[in-house]
Amino acid sequence: MIPWPFEYHAPKNIAEAINLLGQYGGEAKILAGGHSLLPMMKLRFAQPEHLIDLNRIPELRGIKDTGNMIVIGAMTVENDLIRSPIIQSKLPLLAEAAKLIADPQVRNRGTIGGDLAHGDPANDHPALALALQAQFVLTGPKGKRTVAAADFFQGLYLTALAENEVLTEIHVPVMEKGTGYAYEKLKRKTGDWATAGAAVVMQVKGNVISKISIALTNLAPTAMRAEAAESALLGKELTPATLDAAAKAVMAAVDPAEDLRGDVEYKTAMAGQMVKRALGKARMRCA
Repeated sequence: MIPWPFEYHAPKNIAEAINLLGQYGGEAKILAGGHSLLPMMKLRFAQPEHLIDLNRIPELRGIKDTGNMIVIGAMTVENDLIRSPIIQSKLPLLAEAAKLIADPQVRNRGTIGGDLAHGDPANDHPALALALQAQFVLTGPKGKRTVAAADFFQGLYLTALAENEVLTEIHVPVMEKGTGYAYEKLKRKTGDWATAGAAVVMQVKGNVISKISIALTNLAPTAMRAEAAESALLGKELTPATLDAAAKAVMAAVDPAEDLRGDVEYKTAMAGQMVKRALGKARMRCA
């Protein structure tokens, strides 16, 4: 289907993009990689009067190591995350998980910021951002503000991003040495969204779990932290019994939607399995 007619804008800097958003308000949509927005436009689920393309703003791309924090430009594409020596050494979970997103062609174009700002619980980066305790820099006419990932995702396709703001940077704390990590994702085929996914970041001292983050993909209206499962594991060894307890806590907390990838019962069961797999792999990686 042909999209609804729209006016195309290609700002050269962030200030120009924000001015356009202020001028056109709810009639405008931001174009990043386009893999979520353009299909919706073709189906006329989205009918923006104005399309603001961020691809010609160079300061929105790039990866910087500031010491204890990695700063990622929102328009940085997935393949740049995969190839970055900084991401590989300081945020290996992000480099590994990006390889599971869509396919190589999409990863050449799809951006981390677009993935996050879309607010789709089936996207991979929201759960990864929650597990890594990332923060997002939102830039608008009044300047910049920083929002924690835990406060950013507010509902299905609903985020803390205002109409006149642009997600400009993602700040992620460097993973400490010896941290275990994993992202397990069940999908029907290459390029598909997750039926269920689980991201885990953990630290162990004396065989006991001292820090743990578990976040879930496509198992609720938003990406979610599995806090009850974290509580079931914190201060304990990872054993078959504690694995089962964590899986049961996750299965009790999720609220998946039935779709072509499975019914609620199946997705709930797969949530438990993905968490078990991710916990086991993360534990093996703990120093």
